Parts: sequence; C-alpha cells; structure tokens
Amino acid sequence: MATIRDVAKLAGVSVATVSRYLNKNGYVNKDTEQRVAKAIEQLNYEPNAVARGLAGKQTGTIALILPDIANPFFPEIARGVEDVAQKHGFTVILCNSDDQGQKEKSYIEMLRKKYVDGIIFASNTLGQDDVEQMNKNNIPLVVLDRAPTRQSCSVIRSRNYEGAKLAVSHLLDIGCKKIAHLYGPQELITAKKRMLGYEESVLDFPWYTPSLMVPGHFRMDGGLAAVKELFAKHPDVDGIFCGNDLMAIGALKGLHQLGVRVPLDVAIIGFDGISLTEITTPELTTIAQPNYDMGALAAKVLIETIQSGVMEAKLYELDVELIVRDSTKR
Repeated sequence: MATIRDVAKLAGVSVATVSRYLNKNGYVNKDTEQRVAKAIEQLNYEPNAVARGLAGKQTGTIALILPDIANPFFPEIARGVEDVAQKHGFTVILCNSDDQGQKEKSYIEMLRKKYVDGIIFASNTLGQDDVEQMNKNNIPLVVLDRAPTRQSCSVIRSRNYEGAKLAVSHLLDIGCKKIAHLYGPQELITAKKRMLGYEESVLDFPWYTPSLMVPGHFRMDGGLAAVKELFAKHPDVDGIFCGNDLMAIGALKGLHQLGVRVPLDVAIIGFDGISLTEITTPELTTIAQPNYDMGALAAKVLIETIQSGVMEAKLYELDVELIVRDSTKR
C-alpha cells in the first residue's frame, strides 16, 4: 500500500507539499500539482483519513449514540442522521448505550481518542459533566430530546407537551368520559412533558384522580402490566393516553387479555408514530413525531457547527401530528 512518502518521492517533491495538495491548504504551483496528481494515480494512493484528521483536525466522521437500537423509534432518527451526513461527505459511527451511563462514558472516551468531528446524543444518561468535558475537548455535540440541566449545547426535540394535550383532546372529542395515562420514566423530559400535558388537560374534571396515572416505563411489557393495574383500580376507564407507542402496543395486548374491546369499550392512543402502530389490530391512533426530520436536523446542525467552529446552545422544537386510526374510531 503506497504511502504519502512514496508519492512525494515519485513526484520529486517534499511530503509537506503533497500534504498541502491533499488538504488544499497552502500554495502549490500548477506544475507541481500535476506531478503530485500523476504520482497519486500511478501509485493508486489513498489518503489515510485518520492521519489527515490529525493534521487538519477533521476526520469526516460523526458519532450517533442511541439508548436502545431495538426501540423502533430510533432507526428512523438514525436514517435521517445518516442521509444528511452522507450528503455532506461524513461517515456515521453508531453506538448503542443500552441506557447505561458507564457504557456511554466509555463511548465518549473512545470517540474522543478516535478523533470524531462531533457527536449526536439520543441517549437518556447524558450529564452536565459529560457536556462540559466535551466542550473542554472542543467536541461539538447536539442532543436529541433530553437537554442537560444547564443547556450548553443545541437540543432538538418535538413538542411533547402540546402533543399530549392534542392526544387527550382527541379522546374527549370522541366522547371519552374517564381518561387514564400510562407514563414513561419521569427523569426523561419527554415523559415528564407528556404527563404534564395530560394532567393539565384533565385536572378540572370531577372524575380525575392521580391513580389514573400508571407507570409503563416506555416499554411494551410495561404497557401490558400497567393496563392490568389500571383496570384493577378503574374498570370504568374508557380512554387511555399512552406516553409512547410501545406502551400502547403492550396495553392493546393487555386489554385483549382482559376481554376489553378496543375501541368500543376503551379508546387508546400512543405517541411517537412508529411503523408498528400500522400493523396492530386494531391499528393504533398516535401522536406522530417527525422522527426522520429530527435526525436530519440534528446532523445538519452538528455539521454546521463542525464547519463553522461556532458552538451555539439553541433549542429546536418540531411540530407533532395526530394520526387517527381504528383504535379511536367509534
């Protein structure tokens, strides 16, 4: 495999001249350019991206850290990131943290040593100390969904609070008289905002009680267990707003096991807009996030930060959409 020294020797120039030619950094006269280009072609020389990154402080690589690649919400985000990155000549490294803070920290350290140009976090365990460490090492970052305590980086998320109010409003519009909420982990701003939207929508109704809110942990099995717990306390519930689609799918199964008909006895709505909601029986009504667009915007903002060298702390909130399907059609 040819090296930059081989190219310099064949072209009759210094290694520094070849480096200037490759990185478009500094003056190289026309005749020298032609000799270097010819030598590169003859030797079939391919520049080492990491070596060029060490010299130019950019490697054309960004990282995407996800909490759980098995969750159907995240592949659409990853696709958006990858499409925009590829369009701008960047390669994406995908890391799955499994919601483990220590695993995430080891990824950050590994990525720092690999000289990635920037990182997109869709993880749940990013702390303020992690952000400060990356700022100290001049690693640009963009966060999806969860902002650190003191927002010192760009954050991209959907309008979770407004989406929750839209979900409850839809259930009220179709005639629901007692609406429950299956919620996700409250340390996540997404889950917290969705619960807040539910609470503020139903607080003044005489039937409201805090026991109508049951944790489902943003998981399918959590939704199944939560709906059974809910009906043990409130068998007269006729509407359920689930904080994400995975819980809604689990709740559908739980209602089926209880002999409760959807939507005749209970109407149910989820949140996220994952593709699985289209193949359940009945198909699930959902508040759809622009998952692909969130990933695409995250990549765009990160690449602009990398190229400009200016790190901003901006909050981007994207609109959500009510998609009505059979689970709320009465």
